[in-house]
Amino acid sequence: MRIVLILTTYFLSTAMVLAQAYKSGPEAKDYIGYLFAYFKGNAVEDEAVCFAVSTDGYNYKALNGNAPVLNSAEISATGGVRDPHILRGEDGKSFYMVLTDMTSSKGWDSNRGMILLKSNNLVDWTHSKIHIPTRFAGHEDLKRVWAPQTIFDPSVNKYMVYWSMQHGDGPDIIYYAYANTDFTDLEAEPKELFIPKNQKSCIDGDIILKNGLYYLFYKTEGHGNGIRLAITDSLTAGKWIEQPGYKQQTRDAVEGSSVFKLNQSDKYILMYDVYGKGKYQFCESVDLDRFNVIDEDISMDFHPRHGSIIPLSRAELKALTDRWGTPAGIEVPTAKNPVLDGYYADPDIIYSHKDKKYYLYPTSDGFDGWGGYYFKTFSSTDLKNWKDEGVILDLKKDVSWADRNAWAPTIIEKNNKGKYQYYYYFSAAQKIGVAVADNPQGPFRDSGKPLVNSKPEGIQNGQEIDPAVFCDPKSKKNYLYWGNGYLAVAELNKDMISLKPNTTKVLTPTDGTFREGVYVIYREGKYYFLWSEDDTRSPNYRVRYGIADSPTSPIQIPENNLILKKDEQQGIYGTGHNSVIQVPGKDEWYIVYHRFSYPDGINMGDAAGFHREVAIDALRFDEQGFILPVVPTH
Repeated sequence: MRIVLILTTYFLSTAMVLAQAYKSGPEAKDYIGYLFAYFKGNAVEDEAVCFAVSTDGYNYKALNGNAPVLNSAEISATGGVRDPHILRGEDGKSFYMVLTDMTSSKGWDSNRGMILLKSNNLVDWTHSKIHIPTRFAGHEDLKRVWAPQTIFDPSVNKYMVYWSMQHGDGPDIIYYAYANTDFTDLEAEPKELFIPKNQKSCIDGDIILKNGLYYLFYKTEGHGNGIRLAITDSLTAGKWIEQPGYKQQTRDAVEGSSVFKLNQSDKYILMYDVYGKGKYQFCESVDLDRFNVIDEDISMDFHPRHGSIIPLSRAELKALTDRWGTPAGIEVPTAKNPVLDGYYADPDIIYSHKDKKYYLYPTSDGFDGWGGYYFKTFSSTDLKNWKDEGVILDLKKDVSWADRNAWAPTIIEKNNKGKYQYYYYFSAAQKIGVAVADNPQGPFRDSGKPLVNSKPEGIQNGQEIDPAVFCDPKSKKNYLYWGNGYLAVAELNKDMISLKPNTTKVLTPTDGTFREGVYVIYREGKYYFLWSEDDTRSPNYRVRYGIADSPTSPIQIPENNLILKKDEQQGIYGTGHNSVIQVPGKDEWYIVYHRFSYPDGINMGDAAGFHREVAIDALRFDEQGFILPVVPTH
C-alpha cells in the first residue's frame, strides 16, 4: 500500500462524545439496500434531484419513473440543482442532503450558492438556501460554488459542509464551514479545507472515514483532470498527505467521484461520472488505494450525473418504494426478524388498553460491557411495524441513585376508574428501581430510591437484576420477580412502588438450569414460568419453562421444557431473555426475545453478548397445555 501516513487511533474525546449520544435507527447489520441520489443532465428540466434504489449495490433502478423527487423551482434560487450528496446522520434517524444551486444554462460561473436539506424519513425534506456573497462579507469576486458535501466531525460534534469555490482568477479551492444545529445555515465564515501543494485547482471533494483516517478524493481541474487522493487524521488541521497517481481507471475525463461501502462487506466502491461518454464507472477496492473496474457487474435503467449513495434498512427502502413505487426488478425483502433496527435486548412487551397499541421496552444495547444508561420504548399496532418513541428514562438525568448498566426493564399497566398509570421496573447498577408514568411512552418519574438492593435471605451469589412484574388474574395481587443466579418473588404493595414486608420468597427451579430473565404468564388455570439458561454471551443461551399452581408455588419441570434455542442452519444464536404477549381477546401468543445480531454476532466473541437484536415468534401450546418448541425465524 502506498499510503504514507502513520495510523492513529480515535481521539479519546471523540469516543466520549459519540458514547454520550442516544442511538436510533439501523446499524450496519440492518442494511439491505442502497439509495442513489443523482441528477440527469444539463437541460434545466434535468437539473433536479432523482432517486434510485438497489438491493445489492450493483444493480440500480430509478424511483418515480426517473422523474425528480424534489421540485428544483421550489427549493433553489436559480431554478436548478446539481450534484446531490446525501448523508446519514450520527443519530441514525436524520438525513442530510446538500446541492449545488445552479442551472448550467446560465453559465458555469453563474452560481454563488448551495442548498441544505434535512429529512427524518428520506421522503419529506426541509430546505434552506445559502447565497455566499449575501451571507458572508468579502466574496464580491466569487465566481462559482460547486459540489457541496457533508461529513460529521466528531472533534467538534458538528456537521461540516465542504465545497469548492473560485474567486476571480484564482484556483478552485475546497472550503468548509460547520452547519448549525438545525442544518439550515452555516455558522461562520468559510475556511480553506484543502488545496494541493501545487496550488492548482481542485473540485468535487468527497471524504470518507476509514479506520480513523479521512480519505479525500478530489478532481484536479485544468491540469490532468483526474481523481486524486489525500489523507489526514484530522479534518481541519491542514495536514493532508497527498497520495501519488490518479485513482480513476479510465483515460476519459471524469468528475464527481463518490465512495461508499458495500453492506456486510469489507469492500468499497469508487464511482465517478465519465461525463464525456454519458456513463458512470464503478471500481472496487478494499484498501481505498488500489481499484479494479467492475463495470460488467453494474446495471442502471437511467443515466446519472454526479451523485452519491448511502445504505438503506428494510424499513427505509419500504418507505421510499411506498412513496414512489417499487421499480420492476426490485424486490423489497420481507424478512420477519429482527423487529427493531439497531441493537436492543431483554425485551418486555405489553398491550396498552389506553392507547390500543403494543409497546416494547428493551435494553439499549451495543454499549461495551453492557454500559448503556438509558431506556427507550417502541410502539406498534400489528406486532410487525414498530415506531421509535424515544428515550423514556435516562439514568444520568432522571435517576439519583444509579447512572450505569440500564438493563432488562419490565412494565405493567394499571387502570383505576379510567385513570391509567404505568409502573416501570428496571435494573440499574445491579439494583432494581421503579418509575411511574401516565402514558406508556412516558416520560417516567423515578421513585427516588432502589426497590431491590439486597439478596434474599440465604442467597450468597448472583445479582439483583432482571425484574418481571405480574398481576395474578385470580387474586388480583401484584408480584415482582427478579434475580440472576437465583429466582426471587415478593408481593407488591398497592402503591406498586414498594414491596410488602415478609413476602419475599426464593423460587429457583430445581433442575439447575435457571440463570436469569424470568417471565410469568397465566393461561387456562396454569402459571407458566419462562427463564434463560446459560450466559447471554454464549451461542447456547436459551429458554426453558416450568409450571406452577400459583404465582408463588414451587415450579414443576415438564419433561421437555427446552422451548427456544439456537438454529445453526439459519445462523441464529444466543436466543433468550424473553417476554410473552397474548393478543387481546384471543388464545394467540407470541414470544419476544433477543439473540445475537445477524449475521456477524457469532463471530464477535464476548461482544456478541452486548450486540443483540429483538425477535418475535409464535408461542404455541399443545392440547395438554404444554409449550411447544419455538421455531426461530428471520
